[in-house]
Amino acid sequence: MDKTTFMNTLQETRAQWEELLAQVEEERMLQPGATGKWSVKDVIAHVMWGEREMVPLMHTHMVAGSELWNLSDDERNEIVYQQNRERPLHEIMSEEQQAYADLLAAAQTLSDDDLNDPHHFQQMPEEWVPWRIFAGNSFKHYQDHMPALRAWVTHS
Repeated sequence: MDKTTFMNTLQETRAQWEELLAQVEEERMLQPGATGKWSVKDVIAHVMWGEREMVPLMHTHMVAGSELWNLSDDERNEIVYQQNRERPLHEIMSEEQQAYADLLAAAQTLSDDDLNDPHHFQQMPEEWVPWRIFAGNSFKHYQDHMPALRAWVTHS
């Protein structure tokens, strides 16, 4: 994937994500059930965690990060949920906006080669494709959660 396509996809999908979130009233963002037991706020916190994890990788070109990556998806997701579930919505929303801004800025520093060659990142497994890792924690992640959130919004 080339950088222009990556950046366009990131920004376009993010706009769709934000448009969808704007349809949810604040009070409703706190109600469980948007995705399993998670509220919309919980989904936002979950997405934020992944975005935050990508920023140092993009900047340092070193595969490092939270120890939570060593857990299964379900275990990691449950820990992130527990860490954020009691936090106020305005904090989560503000931090997530900052996480996305940081991610966008970091992504703009990447080259086409960075996006496609795992050798550009220390300790990245050879079978990984960097842009897919970044997408899985940004635009692909939004796309994964949007159908359930859309259903939550339209069936309220």
